[in-house]
Amino acid sequence: MTEEKNGVVDERPKEKMRGPVVLRRERRDELTTTDQRLLDSRGPSDWVHTDPWRVLRIQAEFVEGFGALAEVPSAVTVFGSARTGRDHPEYQTGRDLGKALAEAGFAAITGGGPGAMEAVNRGCSEAGGFSIGLGIELPFEQGLNPWVDLGVNFRYFFVRKTMFIKYSQAFICLPGGFGTLDELFEALTLVQTKKVTKFPVVLFGKSYWQGLYDWIRDSVLEGGKVGEKDLALLHLTDDIDDAVRVVKEAHQAWADSH
Repeated sequence: MTEEKNGVVDERPKEKMRGPVVLRRERRDELTTTDQRLLDSRGPSDWVHTDPWRVLRIQAEFVEGFGALAEVPSAVTVFGSARTGRDHPEYQTGRDLGKALAEAGFAAITGGGPGAMEAVNRGCSEAGGFSIGLGIELPFEQGLNPWVDLGVNFRYFFVRKTMFIKYSQAFICLPGGFGTLDELFEALTLVQTKKVTKFPVVLFGKSYWQGLYDWIRDSVLEGGKVGEKDLALLHLTDDIDDAVRVVKEAHQAWADSH
């Protein structure tokens, strides 16, 4: 539609403003306003599932996470299977590792769930350390384990992953499944591309991780898909003292460079 004013033809179509958003043509035909939908509880609730509203939820999760974790001391994130039973030897290993991290002055961060995560939180808490759990909304009930001293639940995996990286000085991966593998390779990618520095990644449990390590060395490295320096980002061990040593040395190197 064109309009003429003072001899000047304006070819812009009629429009409606929704805050900073411009609506034109048939997009202008809205029966309600945003604040009306907010204040009128009797109206449809579909708007809370729209992308703009999700952005606010995402922003809120970042703010909540940053606020809750801002004063956390030096910390190490430990991943591992939620399916590890309390009577499994790996559960005791997790407790011992959590205790060792606490005694070395590190807070222990886990996904806050059961299994290996609970074991690490438990060992850390029992040793008087700072035990942290970052939970995630899942289609099945889980919740934070009882050994978490500070817990934050997230809706979005990518927000939670940011917290793991931002507030940790290292990752230690106990035997785990897809979630552990996901975090492992994300951490390796960030270190490889220098998005984070002085960040060791420890694979704890040689019998479990050796096959993966060998595949990366014999197939991925041999095929030229990664370099020798990339393979060196992984530290494979069965010894808790060795794992803590790697973490402490990397943290000291980071502190010296800052």
